[in-house]
Amino acid sequence: MSYVDEVMESVRRKYAAEPEFLQAVSEVLESLRAVVEANEEKYRKYGILERIVEPERIITFRVPWTDDNGKVQVNRGYRIEFNSAIGPYKGGLRFHPTVNQGILKFLGFEQTFKNSLTGLPIGGGKGGSDFDPKGKSDREVMAFCQSFMTELYRHIGPDTDVPAGDMGVGGREIGYLYGQYKRITGRYEGVLTGKGLTYGGSLARTEATGFGLVYIVEEMLKHVGEKLEGKRVVVSGSGNVAIYAVKKAQELGAKVVTMSDSNGYIVDENGIDLDVIKDIKEVKRGRIKEYADRVPGSVYHEGSKGVWGVKCDIALPCATQNEIDLESARKLVENGCRTVAEGANMPSTLEAAACFLENKLNYMPAKAANAGGVAVSALEMSQNSERLSWSFEQVDGMLKDIMINIYAMTSEAAKKYGHEGDFVVGANIAGFEKVAEAMIAQGVC
Repeated sequence: MSYVDEVMESVRRKYAAEPEFLQAVSEVLESLRAVVEANEEKYRKYGILERIVEPERIITFRVPWTDDNGKVQVNRGYRIEFNSAIGPYKGGLRFHPTVNQGILKFLGFEQTFKNSLTGLPIGGGKGGSDFDPKGKSDREVMAFCQSFMTELYRHIGPDTDVPAGDMGVGGREIGYLYGQYKRITGRYEGVLTGKGLTYGGSLARTEATGFGLVYIVEEMLKHVGEKLEGKRVVVSGSGNVAIYAVKKAQELGAKVVTMSDSNGYIVDENGIDLDVIKDIKEVKRGRIKEYADRVPGSVYHEGSKGVWGVKCDIALPCATQNEIDLESARKLVENGCRTVAEGANMPSTLEAAACFLENKLNYMPAKAANAGGVAVSALEMSQNSERLSWSFEQVDGMLKDIMINIYAMTSEAAKKYGHEGDFVVGANIAGFEKVAEAMIAQGVC
C-alpha cells in the first residue's frame, strides 16, 4: 500500500464522524501523490503525512452568557491550532449554528496550505462557536464575545496565534473580542486582525478576500488570452466576500447578474446594483429577496442552489462549503461556464471539482483563490508590529502582487509534477512543500 493510502486509511478509521474533515484530507492527499512518491523515503522517515493531518492542539470550552431576558445561555467554543511550522497560527473565528470540531478541523487543515501559498510567515488555525449572532441584539453579541474571549485569551498572542473574522464574525464581533482581550491582559497588541481602522486595522482588509478572488481570476484569464471585461458572472452569497468580489468584477468591466443568501437568489440582467445590496445586507441586515422589491426588472427565486443554473462565463461561489454539488457543476458546464474560482471555503464537492477538471474548466480552488483575506490579515499583523499604517493603495498593490504570485506558484507546481492546468493539484503541492520542508528542518515536534 502506498504511503498516501496508508495515512488516508488511518484517518478514515479515526475520524469517520467528521465528514468535512475527511473530504478535505482526501482531496489534499490524493492531489499530493506525485510529490509524495517523488520524496517518499524522506517523508516517511519524518512522518510528515501522519503529522500534517493531526492538529497540534485542539482547545474546547464552554461559553456561558446572559440573554436580554436574563436567561443564561451556554454555547461551545473551539480553537484548532493546526500547524505552526512556518509561523504563528492564523485563521478565522466562525460563529454559526453548524460549527463543530470536524468542520473547524477541515478549515484549519485547508488554512495551513492556504497560508503557505501567500508566501508570508503564518501557520494554520481556525476556531469559533455554535453561537448564532443572527437575530441577537448588540448587547447579547457583546456578552457572548466577552465570555468567549475570557477563555480564548490565554491561548492566543501576536507571536503565537492570531485569529481573524470568518462567517458570523465581522467588525462588530472583532471589536467586542478585542476590547475584552485588552481589558483582561492590559496589552494593546496585534492579537486579532480585521480590527477597526481606529484601533489598528488595515485599510483594504474588508475588501481583501473578494478583491483577491477577482485578481486571481484576472490572472487566470490573462494566461488563456482573455479579459474580465464583458464577461457574464454568477456570484453566490451576499456577505463580505461576495460584495467585494462583485465590486471589483464590475470595476474591471464584468457584468455580475446574481447574488444569493441561504433563502434564495436574485437575478438582475442589468447587472447587480451593489448599493442596494449593501443597504440590505450591511445596514439593515435583511434578506436578499428585498432586492427584487426595490430594483425593477430583477427576479427573486426561492432556494439558493438554483443560482448555478443561471447562464454565465464565470462562476464565483462565495457562500459556504459544498454549495456546488455534481448536479450544479454539470449545469454550469452545460450552460457554457468556462471559469470557476472559489471565494468560499471548499464550496465545491469532490465530485463537482472532478467535473470541472474533466471538462477542462479554468478552475481555481479556495485555498488559492480566497487567500487574499488572510494575506492582508498578515499585512495587518506587520503594520501592528511596526506601529505603522499603510495606505489603501499600498495594501491593495501588495494584495494584487500576492495573488499573481499564488497563481504562478500553483501553475508551476502543477506543471512540474505532470498535471499542467490542474490548479487543485498545483495549489496543494505548492502549499504542502513549504510546510513539509519546514517540519523536516525543525525535527520531530
